[in-house]
Amino acid sequence: MDFLTAWWMFLLGGLVVVFVLSQSWFFLRKALIRAQELGMERRKLFKVIAGSMVFSIAPSVAILLGLLALSKTLGIVIPWIRLSVLGAVTYELPATINVVEGVFGASVSQLINDPQIFVTVVWVMTFGVLPPLIIIPLFLKRIQGRVQKIQSRSQVWSEMFMNAMFVGMISAFLGYVVAPRILEEGADPRVSLLAILVFISSAGIMAICGVLITKYRQNWLKNYAIPFSMLGSMGLAILYHFMGVR
Repeated sequence: MDFLTAWWMFLLGGLVVVFVLSQSWFFLRKALIRAQELGMERRKLFKVIAGSMVFSIAPSVAILLGLLALSKTLGIVIPWIRLSVLGAVTYELPATINVVEGVFGASVSQLINDPQIFVTVVWVMTFGVLPPLIIIPLFLKRIQGRVQKIQSRSQVWSEMFMNAMFVGMISAFLGYVVAPRILEEGADPRVSLLAILVFISSAGIMAICGVLITKYRQNWLKNYAIPFSMLGSMGLAILYHFMGVR
């Protein structure tokens, strides 16, 4: 497992980051050329670019937190490479937890020293992202067509359909909160009140941001709501822990 800190791993991570940045620059340049062809003002274009750069910083905080969490288990390089490309903390963390704790009964709070566990985690994370790469190019247009048909028939059913999909996605993660777990070594599994309180706190912060956005027109919060809810709930988790909640 010494390869996790080898120089060539960091070089590989650097190459991935360079590729992602190059891809971003390529499409930015193409967009600028097209905008100039359409006669858009140069000053407004650079204002939009600057605003996008600022607003992209806040969501990246959530990705950084995911990188720090995964680095305790997989080291720094593998999470760095994966989150530089995907940025899907809601996928990478559950995939790691499912394998480490669910399959091998190990702890995600410690660095993996078993090659079998490490390889299994990386393969599960890799195979898990393959379905979208197949579904999107082959079936996305057909799926969008059916969704548009529903929207054209009834706006009410359209909103219910999209809300149901969102609630279903959130429900998939509720198991990590309410499922019994071993809180101390040698103890019997039981429900973690700390996890439930953190979940409720995160939802509460997100609800407050939602009210500020919809009722008080604080649209700038749209890019900061998720980082605020994550950072706020993490801070409250520390407070709950010091209060003796487990």
